Amino acid sequence: MSGKNKQTDNASQEMLRRLPGVDAVLAWAAEDPGLAGVPRSVLKACVRRVLAGMRKQILESGAPPAENDLGRESILGAVRAEADAAMAENLVHVINATGIVVHTNLGRSLLSEKAMAHVRAAASGYSNLEFDLATGRRGSRYEIVEDIICEISGAEAAMVVNNNAGAVLLCLDTVAKNREVIVSRGELVEIGGSFRIPDVMSRSGAVLREVGATNRTHPRDYQAAINENTGLLLKVHTSNYGIVGFTRSVSLKEMVDLGADAGLPVMEDLGSGTFVDFSRYGLIKEPTVQESVAAGADLVTFSGDKLLGGPQAGVIVGSKAIMDRIKKNPLTRALRIDKLTLAALESTLRAYRDAPAAMEEIPTLYMLTCPMEHIEKKAADLEKALGEIGDAKLKCRVMDSVSRAGGGSLPLQELPTKCVAITVDGMNASRIDQALRGQRPAVIGRIENDELLFDLRTVQDGEIAGIVDVVLSALSALSFK
Repeated sequence: MSGKNKQTDNASQEMLRRLPGVDAVLAWAAEDPGLAGVPRSVLKACVRRVLAGMRKQILESGAPPAENDLGRESILGAVRAEADAAMAENLVHVINATGIVVHTNLGRSLLSEKAMAHVRAAASGYSNLEFDLATGRRGSRYEIVEDIICEISGAEAAMVVNNNAGAVLLCLDTVAKNREVIVSRGELVEIGGSFRIPDVMSRSGAVLREVGATNRTHPRDYQAAINENTGLLLKVHTSNYGIVGFTRSVSLKEMVDLGADAGLPVMEDLGSGTFVDFSRYGLIKEPTVQESVAAGADLVTFSGDKLLGGPQAGVIVGSKAIMDRIKKNPLTRALRIDKLTLAALESTLRAYRDAPAAMEEIPTLYMLTCPMEHIEKKAADLEKALGEIGDAKLKCRVMDSVSRAGGGSLPLQELPTKCVAITVDGMNASRIDQALRGQRPAVIGRIENDELLFDLRTVQDGEIAGIVDVVLSALSALSFK
């Protein structure tokens, strides 16, 4: 070892000896007002991490840290930062400026004010979740929303589980376990998180029988595949992608007729699912739940937190005979939803009794059909507010763009929108994006042509000031002021 390396090693060892112990730092922390609310178990773990980090720095840097890094105030400052991170909630509010309305990674649909009020009431007090107030006996949680679902959809019976994949699994397990389920190759979709219809089917115990080709399937393909072991005809609506060109698919009504001739039940998985005919609002036509029920499907499944605009849930509607069997399946216990989801879903469903009011009241529906003048006003307000920051390096402009429905819904639909694009001299868009994600609340935009875009379709009315505050804080933290 050279003399210089030995001298450095000796200095490092001296610094290690001077590091205070955990108990000593905990004693300092007990007198620090900034750490008063931190539980001792958390505080102890934070102190250990800080001291371990200092030891690692001393041993790996080849030189001891600055003298004041080993002082009481420096160590307590590091402990406070560590404690703040440890005590912060992991699930935090973000401002969605991506323009994706039903953004799966950002929590999908927002709940209406009425739904939130119902959730708060259910969370803060006892409820009749499984208690029949009329008889004084045990009731069923599924009855809380069954009547309103049937009223809106026209179905004979209904129930709700925790998500649509669960709804499909439960239906297949009940109706077609150990039997063949015939489905078109063009409908073997993959949903978020790499879950595929064939995988869900295999878990249910059903046997997949593919028919047709990717782009063309005919009624005769189903007829040729039906045999004594067929348990179900399944139609899967391709809500998260579209096939165009030389195509042919079998309509639900055609499948219902096939099922009637063969004495087989027919199920349609709508995926996203909607009670609203969006073509009335100038958007691409999506099959509604009401239309599927009217066409004669024995079972229809769909999501609660996509185009429906409610909480995460999987809704099943269908004939009473089959629904009674599904309700008795032991899997319902594993897939059932809690009282908070039921409260949010009930309020969301009740809004559909007045369709025009629902388009205003349910945030997802409003954002999808929001008047352009409202979006333009928000964009102008944001551009003006950002300009008033007064930072010469910050440039912003209003531009035309398109939003998306998201969440595997309306995949071919482009929604005209207005964005505010920002750039910062000497800073690429990725770094600006990272800085905004590090603030609280985080602001999530999208990057195009090295500009960070704030799409005002998905920015809520009260969030303009929040974006400005976050941009200002990020600029300050990056020393742009």
